[in-house]
Amino acid sequence: MEKLIYLDNHATTRVDPRVVEAMLPCFTENFGNPSSHSHRAGLDAEKAVEEARARVALALNASVREITFCSGATESNNLVIKGVFEASGPDKDHIIISAIEHKCVLETSRYLARKGAQLSVLPVDAQGMVNPDDLRRAIRPSTAIVSVICANNEIGSLNPLRELASICRERGVPFHSDAAQAIGKIALDVKELPVDFLTASAHKFYGPKGVGFIFIRRSKLLSPLIPQIWGGGQEAGLRSGTLNVPGIVGMGKAIELCTEEFDADFFHAWRLRNRFWQALSSKLGDRLHLNGPAIEALPDKEEDARAHSRRLQRLPGNLNIAIRGLDRDVFFKHIRNLAVSYGSACASGDLSLSHVLLAIGLPEELIEASIRIGVGRFNSPEEIDAAAASILSALEIGSTKA
Repeated sequence: MEKLIYLDNHATTRVDPRVVEAMLPCFTENFGNPSSHSHRAGLDAEKAVEEARARVALALNASVREITFCSGATESNNLVIKGVFEASGPDKDHIIISAIEHKCVLETSRYLARKGAQLSVLPVDAQGMVNPDDLRRAIRPSTAIVSVICANNEIGSLNPLRELASICRERGVPFHSDAAQAIGKIALDVKELPVDFLTASAHKFYGPKGVGFIFIRRSKLLSPLIPQIWGGGQEAGLRSGTLNVPGIVGMGKAIELCTEEFDADFFHAWRLRNRFWQALSSKLGDRLHLNGPAIEALPDKEEDARAHSRRLQRLPGNLNIAIRGLDRDVFFKHIRNLAVSYGSACASGDLSLSHVLLAIGLPEELIEASIRIGVGRFNSPEEIDAAAASILSALEIGSTKA
């Protein structure tokens, strides 16, 4: 069987072997329940959890008390949006989100709207970014929370988070951002970003599935969060349930590696993504359409990756393209050696058009001919060249509409 070239790193990432190594003792040696304080096994497990919490906090420049562990970004986003809304009182019945949120934010907000909330959906421009002036106009005295995605999971667009969060801070409105696609890819410093909530999943940054976190800025919290899972009161009462010690330890190691190797990962993804784009655009010409922000050229000197990441408008490893005339169903049958996708993994099996591509104004025929590619830490230049050749070959053998 031909080796699979994995280029769907927005859906999930391979767990780094060093993360696996850090997790293994939690299954057979340090396997205690961190809530069990009457013996060493529980205390050792609690120590491992708190060391991981410190690693997550350090990566964000947060304090350890501002990090709450959950099962992933979906649960975290539900907890923040529903928890803030339910705690806000009857005079705060308004929610603002963007048109390109992940499904877990969209559906949570729609659920609350069915329960009586007033929901405003901010449009985005052709690059997939929210205009801060639209947010200013949308905020009302009754606004309970604003949620705008940091990095979009389909087209990789990076929202002007600092400006959006600052507007909310000025108006006294809690601001949340889903940063699942951003952690480890761009610099995020909560001392500089006036966000109140930031959420993420470990499996998007080379950690295990089933674990994530919420950054909650305790010093600026305007109202308490109402928990969505009740029980033993773990995580300061915000998220009850026995903690996933192996997952938390793995997430701590994964985010530590992202911090230590940020420069290498950042420029590696940027170089390979641009290599892929050049290989396709040089052969397909006008037939190729780029969805979302422009592909930015690499700097002359690859230094100070964090500063570069603050200037980008698109994730360095993201490529979302439409190939005019492409019959996507037939095309995918000819590239079985490639793991790429045609939208969000969370919408797998959903035959409706991408809400993200619709929001940026892409016509239906281009949406149906679109492909998402996510380059990551474990991809090589040889894989990029082989993947581009495979796509071009599939197009040559007639996998397009007549």
